[in-house]
Amino acid sequence: MKKIIKTKNAPAPIGPYNQAVMSGNMLFISGQIAINPTTGELETSDLKKETSLVMENLKAILEEAGLNFENVIKTSIFISDMNNFSKINEVYAQYFDAETAPARETVEVANLPKFVNVEISAIAVKA
Repeated sequence: MKKIIKTKNAPAPIGPYNQAVMSGNMLFISGQIAINPTTGELETSDLKKETSLVMENLKAILEEAGLNFENVIKTSIFISDMNNFSKINEVYAQYFDAETAPARETVEVANLPKFVNVEISAIAVKA
């Protein structure tokens, strides 16, 4: 059984998918990009601000499901240029305790939706 998770505090999907799906105690969050949920505008002028907005979109979805970043067990980070890794990682690290940070992979890709610089998806568990 699955439950669809939706919030107005994160951008609406731009295709045939949902922001997140809860199945049992597992939450699967679709990849988030830097779309401002209030304006619907893409914000990519500053990489750190872009990454922060991606993380805030993830946070909004987690909160809608009654969870937070402590519940995240796995993330996938997709970036358009591996040279941006340290800046993205610096912002990402602000959302997790280093001792309990989730597993993750970071992959450089040729292109991302709307040609953004970073997209992050997550899997969380409700304890």
